[in-house]
Order: sequence, then structure tokens, then C-alpha cells
Amino acid sequence: MVLDDVFGDIFSSVDAVMLFSPSGSYYERFADLDDTDSDTEFDVVVVSTENTVGADTFVELPIDFENVAERVRFGLEGSLEQGVIEDGDVLACATSVFDDGIDTVSRVRADADSHTGIYNLFAKSRADPEVIKSVLELAIELGKKGQKGKPVGALFIVGDAGKVMNKSRPLSYNPFEKSHVHVGDPIVNVMLKEFSRLDGAFIISDSGKIVSAYRYLEPSAEGVDIPKGLGARHMAGGAISRDTNAISIVLSESDGLVRAFKAGEIILEVDPEEY
Repeated sequence: MVLDDVFGDIFSSVDAVMLFSPSGSYYERFADLDDTDSDTEFDVVVVSTENTVGADTFVELPIDFENVAERVRFGLEGSLEQGVIEDGDVLACATSVFDDGIDTVSRVRADADSHTGIYNLFAKSRADPEVIKSVLELAIELGKKGQKGKPVGALFIVGDAGKVMNKSRPLSYNPFEKSHVHVGDPIVNVMLKEFSRLDGAFIISDSGKIVSAYRYLEPSAEGVDIPKGLGARHMAGGAISRDTNAISIVLSESDGLVRAFKAGEIILEVDPEEY
């Protein structure tokens, strides 16, 4: 038995090969193989922050996720969303784990039923993708640990801050009124976790500046469809995302799930314990 007998199975009968941030030479090797080998029938999909290799089939990665599972999951969802691959397709995903070059290949099957919505959360959003990621991770961490061991709820509105401020009012003083702090800073995240015990939404700009806390959102909730059992926090988050270009990220105190709203609809639902 030779290594090809084992590892060759990874590429056996795949529908597509997904290359995550490949070098030009690495991409050309697969492109040339697909063009010259009549026995090779697969598509080559490049997933990266930029199409620097001039790939014919390209899926944009908004940020270079450090976690490989997140990177692959986003690539799969983006490819399904764009119709590049189909439900049930078998894929060989080549990406980097240990250094800058591609060094790891995994074989996966595309599953539309496991769609999480993470691609829609980042795609075509006006807020910086790194900001969205930081807020999502903050909500997930808060969902895992709670506040002093007790479950908490929280509402973060990301992007289009000026319009959101015009459609809301203060519930109390704004501790961030004269500050210039940004989400993602570890010290700032500790502050946000502490303030999350109180009512109201956090308003965060496209660039990540924390504009306000303790905001009461005023858009009408009429026409916003949320699952039964979810309350005012989710209704307000859905409504403000419908009436502005903001994204709402909501941590539910009742069921502990993190949900994201865009254009008035839930586009992501995550269990912090499984993330």
C-alpha cells in the first residue's frame, strides 16, 4: 500500500476542489489538471479575501477566519448561496493550518440543511466584517458565561449608527458619549459585558466605535415576524434592522441562543455552547 491509496481517496469522485487563499502557482496546478486530464471532472473554486489569482469561480471571504472550521463553513455557505456548488456535492477543501501555504485538505459534503446564515451576516453589509465578527463573538461569549453565572440577554445594533440613533432614545446616561472606544478591545469588551445587565441596546458604528448604550429602539414592530417565545428585545432588533441598514445581534436570556437580524429577518441562529 502506498500513500496515494489512502490519501487519494480524499480527491476521489469529488464534485469540486475548494482552494482557500491559494498562491498563483498552486491554483494553476489545479486549473491545468482540470484542463488537461480527461478523467478529471471537477470544478475549482477559490475562496479568499481577494481574487488575486484570477480564478474563474470565486467566493469572497470577508475576513481571513483564523479558525479553520469557520473558514470552511463560510466558504461552503457562500458557495451554496451563489450557486457555485449544490446541496450534496462532495468537496475537497484545501487550506492553511500551520503556515502561509496550503498544507491541509479535508473532504466534506455540502449540506444545505446545516445552513447557519453566517454568509448572509457578512455579505453586503455596510459594517466592517471584523466589527461584525467581534460583536458576534462577544455575544457568544456572553451567552456561554452569562453574568456571574446567570443567563443574560443583550442587544447589539451594528452599523448605520446615525440613523439608528435617530430612531431611538436614551433610557439612561450614555457612558460612551465622550469616549472613542471600539469593540474588540479586551478592556472594552469587559465594560460591555458589565453594562449588558441593564436595559437597552448598544449602538455600534460601521467602524466599531461604541456610540451609545442604554438606547430604547422606537421603530414599529408591526410586520416583524419572530418565533414564538421571543420577546421585546428580538422584536426591537428585527424592526430596527428592517428600517435601517444596521444588523442586530441579539442574545436571548430565555433560551440562550444568539440570533442576528438583517432587513427585518433572522439570518443567523447560533447556540453559544456549540459554537
